[in-house]
Amino acid sequence: MLAENIELIETVGLNLLFFFIFVFIGLSIHDVMKKNDVPKMGRSVVYLVLFLGCFGFISKGIIQLVWESQGVG
Repeated sequence: MLAENIELIETVGLNLLFFFIFVFIGLSIHDVMKKNDVPKMGRSVVYLVLFLGCFGFISKGIIQLVWESQGVG
């Protein structure tokens, strides 16, 4: 059973790793901005860039999943 699902386990594990990396990056950026008294406009720009990076990564995964299910990739 494990040998049959090893690819699924690897995919889920890698996606969870990326999720935790994005969370830790967000927490470290929040901590640095809090300690340096960054203005609200600067914080919003930084969070927007971080969100767009996460959104692009998630979009790539969804597009890849759709293409593979249709036999394109």
